[in-house]
Amino acid sequence: MDADARLRQALHAAITRLLRPLARVLLRHSLPYSAFDEIARQVYVDVALDEFAIPGKKPSISRASILTGLTRKEVQRRVAVPPEAGGEAAEHYNRAARVLTGWTRDADYQDADGNPKAIGLDGDIGFAALVRRHSGDMPARAVLDELLRAGAVRRRDDGRFEPIARAYVPRRNSIEKLGILGSDVADLIDTIDHNIQHGDTDPRFQRKVLYHSIDVDALPAFRKLSATQAQALLERMDRWLATRDEASTTPPEAPRARIGLGIYYIEERAGLGGSSGKEPS
Repeated sequence: MDADARLRQALHAAITRLLRPLARVLLRHSLPYSAFDEIARQVYVDVALDEFAIPGKKPSISRASILTGLTRKEVQRRVAVPPEAGGEAAEHYNRAARVLTGWTRDADYQDADGNPKAIGLDGDIGFAALVRRHSGDMPARAVLDELLRAGAVRRRDDGRFEPIARAYVPRRNSIEKLGILGSDVADLIDTIDHNIQHGDTDPRFQRKVLYHSIDVDALPAFRKLSATQAQALLERMDRWLATRDEASTTPPEAPRARIGLGIYYIEERAGLGGSSGKEPS
């Protein structure tokens, strides 16, 4: 088997493994294959035109047709499709997360020990002012209701509110959770794609630790340990980035970048007779 055939085989295997959990999500939410096929064709065309044009030349229908394997007629039809507004859920998630992060690190909302204060809804240092400062024009009541539902904030007996979690993760809103599926998995694939192309000269951090045969009695302890230590690391990274974001003196037109670090927990129950040992990262 030549190198190209081995590469295609590896790509097919990777896609098959990647699609299995995605297909599970799609089927659970009653999205038929025909709808997935439509989305995939549209994205193929968009990416071919946006990212694979020949340098110095305008993107062309013919080239997109060659790259995607779709007919010129279908590519032309899809070029005329307006972009779908699918970012609302992700934006709502991002704004709620920014409010909670601002509450935990904004000096105006911290007590003498550096812990987030309990605050009322209104006032100069109230929740509505916090939302305006860290999330723009989002309705304060809607953000507060979501943080209460997610268990990130609680209402005290005196009527004030205080955070009881350091991070916002929506628990009941499937729309927002699906928005996270799109944004977080896309970020991971972007990192892997970068490392495939530029890993020798400009690698991006991409590691995991994974064992295949751990006693299930150890799972609660590892869940707690991994959550505590991962959260502490993310908070250190957040403080580092926040300091540079707030102290930036470069003009608005200067080059900017979206950067961050993601951590996720892995758990899959193994059958009897499964392999043991540590998986290379």
